Amino acid sequence: MATLLLELSLTRVFSVVFYYHFAFLAISIALFGLGAGGVLSYFLTQTGRDLFFAIGVISTLDALAVVVSLLIVLRPMPDAGFWSLAAVYFASALPFLLSGISVSLAIASTIERVDRVYFFDLLGAAAGCLLLIPFLNVLGGPSTVITASVLFAASASVWFGLARSARGRALGVALALTLVVLVVVNTGTRWIDVRYAKGRSVGQEELVQWNSLSRIAVRNENGNRTIVIDGDATTGIANFDFSNLSDNQRRDLESMGPGFPYAIRPGAKTLIIGPGGGWDVSRALASGSRDVTGVEINPIIANTVMRQKYPHWSNRLYLRPDVHIEVEDGRSFVRRTPEKYQLIQATLVDTWASTAAGAYSLSENNLYTTDAFRDYLTHLTDDGILAFSRWGFDPPRESLRLIALGRAALERLGETRPDRHFIVVREGGKQALEGWGALDTVIISRKPLEPEDLERARQAIEKHRFELVYMPGASSRNPFADFLNSRNPRDFFRTYPYDVSPVSDDKPFFFYTVQPEDVLRFLRMESTARADFKINLAIPTLFSLVGVSLLATLITLVLPPLVMRKKISSGSGASRFLPYFLFLGAGYILVQVALIQKLVMFLGHPIYALNVVVFSMLVASGLGSYFSARWIAGKDSRLLAVLFGVAGAVTLMALITGPVTSAAVGWPLFARIVVTMGIVAPPAFLMGMPFPSGLTRLERWHSPAVRWAWSLNAAASVLGSAGAIFIALYLGLRATMLTGAIFYLLAWLTVRLTRRGAAITAA
Repeated sequence: MATLLLELSLTRVFSVVFYYHFAFLAISIALFGLGAGGVLSYFLTQTGRDLFFAIGVISTLDALAVVVSLLIVLRPMPDAGFWSLAAVYFASALPFLLSGISVSLAIASTIERVDRVYFFDLLGAAAGCLLLIPFLNVLGGPSTVITASVLFAASASVWFGLARSARGRALGVALALTLVVLVVVNTGTRWIDVRYAKGRSVGQEELVQWNSLSRIAVRNENGNRTIVIDGDATTGIANFDFSNLSDNQRRDLESMGPGFPYAIRPGAKTLIIGPGGGWDVSRALASGSRDVTGVEINPIIANTVMRQKYPHWSNRLYLRPDVHIEVEDGRSFVRRTPEKYQLIQATLVDTWASTAAGAYSLSENNLYTTDAFRDYLTHLTDDGILAFSRWGFDPPRESLRLIALGRAALERLGETRPDRHFIVVREGGKQALEGWGALDTVIISRKPLEPEDLERARQAIEKHRFELVYMPGASSRNPFADFLNSRNPRDFFRTYPYDVSPVSDDKPFFFYTVQPEDVLRFLRMESTARADFKINLAIPTLFSLVGVSLLATLITLVLPPLVMRKKISSGSGASRFLPYFLFLGAGYILVQVALIQKLVMFLGHPIYALNVVVFSMLVASGLGSYFSARWIAGKDSRLLAVLFGVAGAVTLMALITGPVTSAAVGWPLFARIVVTMGIVAPPAFLMGMPFPSGLTRLERWHSPAVRWAWSLNAAASVLGSAGAIFIALYLGLRATMLTGAIFYLLAWLTVRLTRRGAAITAA
């Protein structure tokens, strides 16, 4: 419970203090620490100390290590150089290393009932998953991390009690109570809190609140209120009196790129995805709209800031009768609503912030896929338009990919002249284009644009001095015109210097435009003062992480024989069986990561996907472990049948998840959760059986190798968690799940080969 709570809460803290890429690193750190702890646990078995007392001491140190590592992570760090990151890595890994020692000792010492021990281990992890949301909402990120130390101290008191050490038990209880006081005091005073984020001070903040999505703060900047998301992304709180709107205020709203759509559709029935502080809502109202719906995924922004703490600052914008605010994932809302709109708008909807569910991910976004654009277009009236504003560069990346998505979606809906459906305008001159990025606004019409639409667009462009990038029959030669006029888009994508091909729900990585072969060129040549550098930096980070994961796995393969100071007998069959645990660790995490990403849209919220998927898998796998001794009963034939059953069940799940969730997407949330559990639980139940059964099988051959197997399983999970995103990025989420099934088939093959080898040895 403590370990999973610590792991997931660290993803949130890392996302704030560093960039969201490093939130993923928290998972790698946790799994690496658990694996290394399994190897080091061998030393403690040689000391002759009472097992319960030893684990009590380790748990006590673990509670203290959590607090120390948190202080190191939160300290000022002006740069993200090698030594700074190394300090963070090893400091953060220490609590997991100690936890790995504890769990490895417990499992190795109770191998005869490993099915029950592993069941309670997974059940505790599931409980830690459930605790994450309420703890983050109430306590905030740093205090939630400290809460994990309370649980470690509480476990220490239990172990000391089993060791009949009254002093140790009193120490554990006293430490736990002290840490509880620290949590309470820190929640009120923010004594231990984020002071520096992304290499700079967070400054003075009027309001700070955490949830599973992000850390939200409100700053007073020159008399204006700004909402800050994870210490980096910002959205100002709009402050307009629409009954007395001055000409200057109206001009300010209209002259920005996101105001351009309202020149084409003034007074439109509008849906705004990600309204934030209300600027797009204000633009809609200023144009004459009387029915505006905003879908904001973060309840702190929609409710706490805009409706409760700062309604006066926005002139009660989100409390107006003609403004309807829904707290939900934008894509999920679009899919379930029966309404149709004249205008659907999304302006820079991304925060580069890792959700707890996105801990395994880079920056996938199901708002920007061909499937999503088809959903948007089918929820438009015949005269309706989509409006997306993204960063513009030379050559274009994000805005051109929007065009590619729109063209693909329109062609799926039967439109034959996509070049007649688009307008692109740009806000910002050459300096912005070469620097951080200009702002491109892309208009996509459900039906071909009428002459009067084009005339209104021309007038707005001239009035507000936008740069015309593309308009039917009126634009110069550029990549937008070349693509829309090309008969074969694939030929265009093949020769274009960036990857701007359309992405689907199965590969929802809209932001990544750098191909693998161009990663080194990207690092050498790109300016760091660009928005897409910050985004695409995740790709070399991913490559590095895969390399580090491979190194960690190799170390775990080589280190145990040196630590144990004796080789595993080749005649025992144990050395040939050890890859089995590598395959199980990689297979399990591949399936879990892909499922989390796949079900975000279906459940309507990233944190729902995390909790429902991880909780369902842990509980079902725990039950599978509990019944494994009875079902498999030490028989290789039954273990082989279970492994083959896992591969088949995962393959079936990969094939049916998309169609089932598409059919049930409009159901109530409770029903969707039940459907998700129904999809996840059966294969997860079978997935819980092979690991404890494999440990029992290995123990018969060579007992010390059990700790090695535990370490290999954790190391493979490190590699699998990085590999899952790598596969999803280039092959898709379904392929990621199928790859997990292949790893279970490799485990099946390992059992077959060692079974044959064991039979030969016996003969």
